[in-house]
Order: sequence, then structure tokens, then C-alpha cells
Amino acid sequence: MSRPLPARGEPALPPWIREKKIRLAGLHEMKARMRRGSLSTVCEEARCPNRAECFERKTATFLIAGDVCTRACGFCHITSGRPAPVDPEEPARLVRAAREMGIRHIVVTSVDRDDLEDGGAAHWAAVVRALKEDDAARTVEVLTPDFQGAAPAIDRVADSGPDVYNHNVETVPRLYDAVRPKSVFRRSLDLLARVKERHPAMTTKSGFMLGLGEEDEEVVEVFRALRGAGVDVVTVGQYLRPSAWNLPVVEYATPERFDALRREGEAMGFSAVFAGPFVRSSYRAEEFVEKR
Repeated sequence: MSRPLPARGEPALPPWIREKKIRLAGLHEMKARMRRGSLSTVCEEARCPNRAECFERKTATFLIAGDVCTRACGFCHITSGRPAPVDPEEPARLVRAAREMGIRHIVVTSVDRDDLEDGGAAHWAAVVRALKEDDAARTVEVLTPDFQGAAPAIDRVADSGPDVYNHNVETVPRLYDAVRPKSVFRRSLDLLARVKERHPAMTTKSGFMLGLGEEDEEVVEVFRALRGAGVDVVTVGQYLRPSAWNLPVVEYATPERFDALRREGEAMGFSAVFAGPFVRSSYRAEEFVEKR
């Protein structure tokens, strides 16, 4: 399949982006496994550039609570609309898949479920508990929506016992209207701060993208805000337009820019800063947990 035509003014792919190759064998094998278990991965739904590599390593970020989102963020490829009811059998199916695949660190994410009174928090908590009860040695990382800032929903998920709580701010505050029109930067920061305050020993994590028109000074301010919220780990990657319907890429950040920002973040005291063109919020997530 050819790449969608660039939007007017979108820059050409630089060499460090073009050289990324998709290995189809591992991709097809894992997709077949997901279909057998009636499960979805955000790797596929969001067309992550690392999906083949992760699938070959028998890892994936599982997408729960359906594959239709109640929001329509400018960067995201997931379908927006009216979701179906959550499936009460999904926690058990996820446990079976994790057991079958031998997953030791599992990442779970979801679409936004603003149609539900609790934003899907009860379902989230059921999934985390099921995974931990099945295998206490398995580590669980959650990558949650903002639950519209509702404290009871945030607490319910955090209290269910994940090892890592991740919530992405995605971009700098100035660009929220275009990139995350139904989200609020301050609300995301408050969520992360609340989780850390309630569970000081829990690893908290956030991530954002370069290439949407942000300035380095704005990125450094985001670093400071995340550190102020007690965030331990930050991921910084390149925005890649997943379809012709999504926001165009404004620029491709160079590897040198990623390295400079990584050093800036490390100097602020984060436990880890992962920065690079193909870094994603859950890419090689198990490596940090194993080193803790």
C-alpha cells in the first residue's frame, strides 16, 4: 500500500524515517492470534510503525473497551463514533491471551469512553485485577484516557494495582485545540499528579510527539510540568501522519534534536527519558520495568 499523498506543505520523508522497514511475517502471525482471541491492539488500530517489531517479540499493547472512540483527536487513526457496550468477558479473554503468549509485562490501553458514566474505569479495574490475580509476577502497565478528570474514576484504576500508570499529554498546550480538541493539558497533569500522590511507589509515565509545530522551549516547559507532577518516565517520538485524514506533519525532528531533548529531560531528574523518531509510549516498555 502506498503512503497517503502529503498534505500541502508537508515535508518529504527524511532518510532516518524511510529506512524503517515493516517485517510482515511477525505481523501476520500476531494478527491471527489476536483474531482468535477476539482482541484488538492499539498497535494495529493506530497503525504504529513499530507493530511488526513488537509482534515478532510476542508483545503488544492491548486495546480494551472497544475500538471506537468518543473523541476525534487530530493525530489519531482510531475510529471515532458511538461505541458498543463494554464486553464483561474481555478481562478473561485478555488473561487467556497473556497466558498463551507468555507475556511477562503487558500494556493495556483504551479508547476514550465519554459515553460511560465512569469513563470505563470499572472495566479498566476489572482488567487489571484479572491480569494480576492470574499471575502475580506479571507486571501490568496501563495507558489510560483522562476520564474527564473525574477523581473517583482515576482512583479506581490506580487502586486496582497496575505497576506502571501511563497517561500521555501528546503535545504542547498551545497545540491542544488542533491535536486534542476535547482534552485539557492541565487536566492531564492533575491526573498524573493525583496518581503519584495516592501511590508514591507506582511508576508514572507520560509521552508526547514532535513534528506538529512545537518549539523546543515549549517542549522543555512540558518536561518541567511533567516533572512537577511527579512523573518518572517520559517518552518522546516523531508524529507520523497515519492517514490522509489526519493532521499533516509540520517537520521531522532530527535524531540530534531527539538526543538534545533526551539530555535535557534527564538533567531534570526523570528516571528515564526515551526519545527518538520511532519511540512510542509503550515501545519496549518492559525494559524499564525489568531494570527497576
